[in-house]
Amino acid sequence: MDLFVFSLSIIGGIIGLVWSADKFVLGASTTARNLGVSVLVIGLTVVSFGTSAPEILTSGTAALQGKPELAIGNVLGSNITNIGLVLSITALICPIVIPKTLLKEELPALLIITLAAVYIFYDLSIDWTDGIILLVLLAGFTWFILKVKKSSPQAHSLELEEAAEHIADISTGKALGLMLFGLILLLISANVLVYGATGIALALGVSELIIGLTIVAIGTSLPELAASVAGALRGHHDLALGNVVGSNILNLVLVLPVPAFLAPVTIAPVVFWRDTAFMLFMTFVLIVVIALNVKFKQSIGRLVGVVLLLLYISYTGLLVVMR
Repeated sequence: MDLFVFSLSIIGGIIGLVWSADKFVLGASTTARNLGVSVLVIGLTVVSFGTSAPEILTSGTAALQGKPELAIGNVLGSNITNIGLVLSITALICPIVIPKTLLKEELPALLIITLAAVYIFYDLSIDWTDGIILLVLLAGFTWFILKVKKSSPQAHSLELEEAAEHIADISTGKALGLMLFGLILLLISANVLVYGATGIALALGVSELIIGLTIVAIGTSLPELAASVAGALRGHHDLALGNVVGSNILNLVLVLPVPAFLAPVTIAPVVFWRDTAFMLFMTFVLIVVIALNVKFKQSIGRLVGVVLLLLYISYTGLLVVMR
């Protein structure tokens, strides 16, 4: 009976996170537009934050409830899931054309920030000083992207189109209400998801870290999966691929500081040599795949999708064996 309740909590929490994140972005972006904020700024802030909101709220809730391993597992697992599952499924459904600007802009930033995260994990602890380092990287990344995209707005028209799709023709009052409602439901859904995930972990004797790396990571990555698949099917390849890269960056510089500030923790050595190392490995695979395809094919096809999916399945299998 308990397992049934915990399972329902996980399913309900995931559904709530995905739905409420969409409502929050709709309300926030419309409010920003009504107050005179540019579509470019909305796309770079509100919309980007929206797909990362489930990770932020879930990690924050887990940290406040004294479950930092669940929070850390959510961050690392989401980055691995975004590359190994979200990108692979998207490529299997529809080959992804690679934006030429990706190699010059977001990918170098992703590599630098991922290496910084690996360095932070090296001493097997995460505290407020690490959180400050990550927030400085967030500020630097935001400044860089704003500067680059403002200097070449035509090259980033799809980001503007994506932001425009989240803007509705409703009053500021209704938009504020929708934003507040979405945020409250996000908080409730995150608590429900953490409750269910923790309950299953205890009932089955599985560590909170493993639950965070798998079930919670997949659940909080559903907005990225939905956005990437929809973007690829509509021919918005900048959105499909850029969403994964951008989400991985934000997970490290925006989500990871949450447990760093709220629940400083000493992490197990396995988190570094297995999970952090695999996240770095998948990031290198992504960069190599994009670099090679930019030179020869200009797209990520189904073969690459199969390879990424097999890598993800292998990693998940390793988690099951080592649990």
